Amino acid sequence: MGDAADGRQRGREHELLAYVVLVGLTGAGLCLVSVLSLQASDVAALGAPFWFIAVLVLLGELRPVVAAGDYDPEGVNISTAFVFAVLFLWGPWPALLIQAVAMVTGELVRRKELWRLIFNSGQYVVCVGSAWLVLWVFGMHPSPTEPLDVDADQLPAMALAWAVYFFCNLAFVAVALSLKNGTSFRDEFFDDIGYYAVTTFAVLALSPVVVMVTSAAWQLLPLLLLPLFLVYKTASISLEKEHAASHDELTGLANRKRLLEEAGRLLAEASAAGRPMALCLIDLDRFKEVNDTLGHQTGDRLLAIAGNRLAQSVRSGDVVARLGGDEFAVLLTHIEDRPQALQAAARIRAVLGAPFHLDEMTLQIEASIGVAVHPDDAMDVAQLMRLADVAMYQAKEACTGVELYHAERDVHTLARLGLMGSLRAGIERGQLEMHYQPKVAFPRGDVVGVEALVRWRQPMRGLLLPDEFLDLAEQSGMMRQLTEDVLAQSLLRAATWWHQGLELPVSVNVSVRDLADVAFVEEVERLLAGHRLPARALQLEITEHVLMADPARMSAALESLGQMGVDLSLDDFGTGYSSLVHLKRLPVSEIKIDRSFVSRMTDDADDATIVRSIVELAHALGLRSVAEGVETPEHWQALKELRCDAAQGYLISRPLPDDAVTPWLAARVRSHPAWGSTHDGAVAYDDAAAYDDAAPAPAYAEATTLRVVTRP
Repeated sequence: MGDAADGRQRGREHELLAYVVLVGLTGAGLCLVSVLSLQASDVAALGAPFWFIAVLVLLGELRPVVAAGDYDPEGVNISTAFVFAVLFLWGPWPALLIQAVAMVTGELVRRKELWRLIFNSGQYVVCVGSAWLVLWVFGMHPSPTEPLDVDADQLPAMALAWAVYFFCNLAFVAVALSLKNGTSFRDEFFDDIGYYAVTTFAVLALSPVVVMVTSAAWQLLPLLLLPLFLVYKTASISLEKEHAASHDELTGLANRKRLLEEAGRLLAEASAAGRPMALCLIDLDRFKEVNDTLGHQTGDRLLAIAGNRLAQSVRSGDVVARLGGDEFAVLLTHIEDRPQALQAAARIRAVLGAPFHLDEMTLQIEASIGVAVHPDDAMDVAQLMRLADVAMYQAKEACTGVELYHAERDVHTLARLGLMGSLRAGIERGQLEMHYQPKVAFPRGDVVGVEALVRWRQPMRGLLLPDEFLDLAEQSGMMRQLTEDVLAQSLLRAATWWHQGLELPVSVNVSVRDLADVAFVEEVERLLAGHRLPARALQLEITEHVLMADPARMSAALESLGQMGVDLSLDDFGTGYSSLVHLKRLPVSEIKIDRSFVSRMTDDADDATIVRSIVELAHALGLRSVAEGVETPEHWQALKELRCDAAQGYLISRPLPDDAVTPWLAARVRSHPAWGSTHDGAVAYDDAAAYDDAAPAPAYAEATTLRVVTRP
């Protein structure tokens, strides 16, 4: 199929080349006949009127009238009116020559390709020659020595000559475009025929006026320049208004309206050709700080420089736009796949990340860029914009800088929107369930707490794990409601245990949104009091991302919880970017080593070193160390040798549903007074001698046939 298509394409190219050469040679032949037909007496007879009109022909060709609209970006050539005036007055030979000279000059100035210069020059000469044949048939035979005396009776012949010129011109172009694009002659011929008919005949209608003025008193011809000037001025004003309506005043870039128009056109062309395209939405990070600190004038200058950098960093054919504020867009038209789009976005971000020099100040900003690809992600402009916007906010929230759109992470897809509505109803109808995973201490495996893990009993899809709905809650603003439900269920279960004598703390994971809510601390205090539980019955687990989100604000919430007596644990330690300064200052009493390190520590020396370092760091800071994902006796033994304080994982127990966890705990809990709080800086084990290296793994672990699996 590909070879056949390539063969057809090469065939059309050869046919187009032959067609261009034929038209060019025909035009050149007519010009040669014109030169040979003109006598010296003819040239002398032309006189000043001819040369004045010839100058107008040349000027009209060099300066077409370009008005607002997308019909013809090259504009309308008023030179045709003066060429026909020459034809009516002095016959075909001067008209053909002046048409050829003006067309070649104009194409050279516009730096057109050679084949276009040959074709355009040839076709216009042939079209003027065709119009002359009409005049000749009607008995109109003007020459340099016998100019035509125009009267009203000749207007029908002139109008027919105009029509032949127009349709001849249209046919020549339609054949060329059909060969070039592989389209039908009919489609190309009738494409915008109405617009071209109106503009062409409006220009040609000026030619009899030029003829009559020249015949009466050619010195009056300069008066025609005034209305022509007004035509040009009106067109220029319309262009300025169109540009202002479609471009950003500050940066000169396309605005949102223009971007949508250009993207719609380019996407249609890309779809027809089977080419991918990508849209990048760009938001400048912390730009508001520049405006607030240095003023809007400085901010505007920075935006202007950023816009110029964007325009200089893309290829010809790409579209750069400012959508408003500090948000820009780049439509990439030269990509081959998604990785290439991502690379292009990364280069754009690097360009924007270079220092901005404003007077004596040097500013440095970063950008968050979201990328959506056509046709992989979306087929139309509006959807492509929406998906790129989703990806941009993902890049901003994850602090990654650049993100490709991924449907599974989009909270606003139809499936996820339905799931979101279902989640809200599920929370209200009590569909959230708690499973609990025990946490045991080294070396004997004494149970020292449980971690509460939420599940969603979704009516249509069954039991869903947190990975399938927590992002929905986070992005849709339901995290506070979900956390309240989890806290309420977990503390209700903890109250049952404590009132039965099983005084175990229950751990609950909390998010950035939870801690950023000023009412969260009060809610925790209310729930503890309502269940008549001490603060030590609750442990809150936070991630390193919480520490980096807003250190000052998070610190205040964590300090309040610490002062209340709630134990704080730093979850998934080692996978984020938290500062040790923050870790030292916050009232965290426990570090949980991420399971990704623990699971490989018996096979990978680097991971073993990381685990050892985290354990030593925790003890040096007076904190407890807890290993997650302990699944084999080898993991247990290695962690015990490192003097890790506690562990949880499938070796000890899977997460157990509410009705199974209490019997499990009742059968295994033993008093272990050595396990204590570290709020005062004490080590995890007050009695170091109690740590017996020879102690075996927990009996229930040894007695159970273990299967290494990945924890959900």
